[in-house]
Amino acid sequence: MSLLPVEDALARLLAGARPIADTEEVSLHEANGRVLATDLAARLTQPPFDASAMDGYALRAADAAEVGSLLTVIGESAAGYGYSGQIGPGEAVRIFTGAPVPAGADTILLQEDAEKLVDGRIRTTFAVTVGRHIRPRGQDFAEGDVALPAGIRLDFRHLTLAAAMNHATLPVFRRPKIAILATGDELVSPGTAPGPSQIIGSNTFGIAALARDNGAEVIDLGIVPDDRDLLLQAIEGARFSGADVLVTLGGASVGDHDLVQSTLVSAGLELDFWRIAMRPGKPLMVGRLGEMQVMGLPGNPISSLVCGLLFLEPLLCLFGQRQPRQRMAMARSSKALPANDKRQDYVRARLIAGRDDMPAVESFGKQDSSMMRIFAQSDCLIVRPPHAPAVEAGDTVPVLLLRP
Repeated sequence: MSLLPVEDALARLLAGARPIADTEEVSLHEANGRVLATDLAARLTQPPFDASAMDGYALRAADAAEVGSLLTVIGESAAGYGYSGQIGPGEAVRIFTGAPVPAGADTILLQEDAEKLVDGRIRTTFAVTVGRHIRPRGQDFAEGDVALPAGIRLDFRHLTLAAAMNHATLPVFRRPKIAILATGDELVSPGTAPGPSQIIGSNTFGIAALARDNGAEVIDLGIVPDDRDLLLQAIEGARFSGADVLVTLGGASVGDHDLVQSTLVSAGLELDFWRIAMRPGKPLMVGRLGEMQVMGLPGNPISSLVCGLLFLEPLLCLFGQRQPRQRMAMARSSKALPANDKRQDYVRARLIAGRDDMPAVESFGKQDSSMMRIFAQSDCLIVRPPHAPAVEAGDTVPVLLLRP
């Protein structure tokens, strides 16, 4: 099987996936970052009454059209405790921000524009006009208004509005479920003292974080050694959990000790493709096992994370009906780069101050795919398409942002 171009591989992956249509009702506290499944209409009108926008006095504009007007204060209207009477000619009610405007009043005189007299009256020092500092009933929204449309990703702004619309729970699309299975006799969990020929299994945590950042629910199947029976048990565990995606880490090639692909095929995997014309990350496997999408990521941590960014993130966004992040940008290379071969390269780099309002990008000298420290220090990856010509210092290059 020849190497598949990155763009073709992504297109084939997404062509076989469908957005998750299942919905659930969650509380406001649980709704942050979720995608709203239906239009949300207001259950009440806001504000529910004409309300004062300032502290001052509610009165009739006709009674204070001139500076020096005298009015008698007949009561008080505070938030939660409105004045129940009617304002007549020459009368005013002391009012506070958010309080209902009493019947008969049509304007608010600011408290600093009123001189309090000893006999319970006030003298105006400012000529008012009708409607000043009054928030009319329904100014924000009216009962029945669709203020939040289906498909938005809910954040602090939307949740505040939903609560004001009197919704305690919200209908949202179910989050994609991703089961992560790390494989290999050589792997041990962080915090464990590795034995001879063993290393720490780190990929799971980066891929899990990437999945959660894209709205997924993560099921960690742990580390499974290179044993077909144990692998089959873990695969069945992923299916039993209702995972939408099974992500395997390592063992997807066809070497003597790479059992993942053959074990999955024996369990019924319909293999679509495996091997991409990219560096790092060539041994990527994609297929389907029943209703579950399967993605086999390379065991190399950097290869795994780059493939996760390029393939897993768009897949989860499609499943979860979320807009994918804008990760592509342009920058000026601070260094000359050699011509590329037949694979698409992703060169670890960091952004630095540029000119002409365009950032500059500086590639790291060492690009060995095992070097996790350099990846952690990178802001972006310089994208070098297949057979790309050499780049001179100052030339613009496409970059894949790691922190958009």
